[in-house]
Amino acid sequence: MLVSGSVDFARGGQDPGSCRDRGAHPTGRAHPRRGTDAVGEYEGAAAFARHFGGAAKGVWSAPGRVNFIGEHTDYNDGFVLPIALPHRMRVHARRRADDTLHLVSTAAPAPASYDLTALRPGAAGAPGGWSAYAAGVAWALRDAGHRVGGAELLLDGDVPPGAGLSSSAALTCAVATALRALYGIALTAPETALLAQRAENAFVGVPCGVMDQMASMCCTPGHALFLDTRSLALAQEPLDLAAAGLRLLVIDTGTKHALADGEYAARRRECELAAVLIGVDALRDIESVAQLNVLHDPVLRARARHVVTENARVLRTVRLIRSHRLRETGPLLTASHLSLRDDFAVSCPELDLAVEAALAAGALGARMTGGGFGGSAIALVEAAGVGAVSAAVLRAFAAAGFGAPRLFEAVPSAGAS
Repeated sequence: MLVSGSVDFARGGQDPGSCRDRGAHPTGRAHPRRGTDAVGEYEGAAAFARHFGGAAKGVWSAPGRVNFIGEHTDYNDGFVLPIALPHRMRVHARRRADDTLHLVSTAAPAPASYDLTALRPGAAGAPGGWSAYAAGVAWALRDAGHRVGGAELLLDGDVPPGAGLSSSAALTCAVATALRALYGIALTAPETALLAQRAENAFVGVPCGVMDQMASMCCTPGHALFLDTRSLALAQEPLDLAAAGLRLLVIDTGTKHALADGEYAARRRECELAAVLIGVDALRDIESVAQLNVLHDPVLRARARHVVTENARVLRTVRLIRSHRLRETGPLLTASHLSLRDDFAVSCPELDLAVEAALAAGALGARMTGGGFGGSAIALVEAAGVGAVSAAVLRAFAAAGFGAPRLFEAVPSAGAS
């Protein structure tokens, strides 16, 4: 049996309603932050004053994420194991007395304004681009019956877009955290994550699962989030890489991806069709790859095989982490990449090269992370080998004629606040 129908979340486990909620500050203000984030907040505050006059009511933020393992399993009711990154999207915000949403991004040349009473998914003149994600959150909150009025929002942050690090979930979760605080809405972190997901699904049109939003809302420092995406049961798994003498290296290939493009949606449709043909609610319910033999289409069989084996890899990884055998997770990361490349067909030459170069230089394991078709890879590396692996990846990209990738260490960080 590859995937158990029940998951042991007893070690540090929580039900979805008990996810520690950092966003509901009793004063309605954001929690104070320090270091480079404080510098970003200062610059954002100055930009808010220039655009809107005066000061924001507060600053709220949410992180991007790296998925340690468990790719394309969330919309198949499966298991995932992400961590939050130190990179965050910040929202400087204050209420308005009307129903107008004014949006400014320090990364976009033009502001945007919308009448909240007229927001509808797919309506003529509906928001597009970056502003659709923020407007979609306001729509999702109002559509769920929450009293959300106008607001002035300035968006700023350092989660790289298109890198497979979930900049969109960081944006939607930061906006949702700001709006619920401004309007005194009592929502748990998982409930906020589900509304942020609905903004992407129903308003923006991206058929993503819930992993990214749950990671952005619920992750805690020093831990990976073990999440059952069917029940939303979760456990915070200690992931002290430094104590183990390890580092998790992120390799941002610079190859942009856009999940609103057709390939991501096509993979989801293929998985859903495979589940129907097998006769299960979701591919998570498959207990053995032998059950896939009823699928005569080799493409559908390959897609389903990835999901079934990936779920098994997540469960195996969690067991290894709990047994303090972090180094042994490396081969599982590499197996995940091969499955994503060969069975799910969501890799690309840059991601493959990043993985191959890291492994050849001594990485314990490596895989693409995120939806694929570009973005980032991760490599589990001995602390002493970070320099050698980084240099090898840079040399390989230069030799292939690719642009230089951006490399940095992923440190398990806090969720939204």
